Amino acid sequence: MKSLDRPKSLTELVTETLRDWIVKGELDLGSHLSEVRIANDLKVSRTPVREAINRLEIEGLLTVRPQRGTFVFCLEPDELAKLCDARVCLETTAMAAAIQTNPERLYASLLDCATRMTDARRRDDVSLYLALDTEFHQHLLNCSGNRFLNDAYQTIAPKMAALRNRLGRHPDHLAKSYREHLDLVEAVKDRDTDRALEILKLHIDRKEGSYWNDATRVPELHSVGD
Repeated sequence: MKSLDRPKSLTELVTETLRDWIVKGELDLGSHLSEVRIANDLKVSRTPVREAINRLEIEGLLTVRPQRGTFVFCLEPDELAKLCDARVCLETTAMAAAIQTNPERLYASLLDCATRMTDARRRDDVSLYLALDTEFHQHLLNCSGNRFLNDAYQTIAPKMAALRNRLGRHPDHLAKSYREHLDLVEAVKDRDTDRALEILKLHIDRKEGSYWNDATRVPELHSVGD
């Protein structure tokens, strides 16, 4: 039986728009959101904006502070460290499972993604490269054969994509990250689980450098549109 396609509601459209602004870095970490300004910019009432804010608060992309307002998330150093720890647990477990159960699919998926990442770097398209970076890591979960791991991963994936679009633009980080992606593809090709896990752990669990400081620096609070 074919399910009926239905148009997206205003709430869904506003949610997708705000999520996109946050993930792509169009809204600064810690910035204050004005419901009125967003409603005016998107030409909608405040109701779908408020509902979208509720959804994005659940996703961890927004923080609602009583008597103060709604803010884009920002992380203290220890919070970012814990987020990296969660990634290490989920992605390494997923990758080990994928190499064991779906090695050919995993290799083909990562190789295709890495090839497009190479092309994006050649054209200096950083935004596309970072979107492919997010896709690359999602393949680990897609090929794991464990939907529960993937469900857990989706609770942090939007926040990680938002951070990646900020941290990943640092030239030194970008170059080193790219090399590690290529090394990871080769390790998966060889079905060398130990080597692949070593590369992935180093790739995720790096907690030094100016890009780390940038992610945990608390910005000056300002409203969207100011």
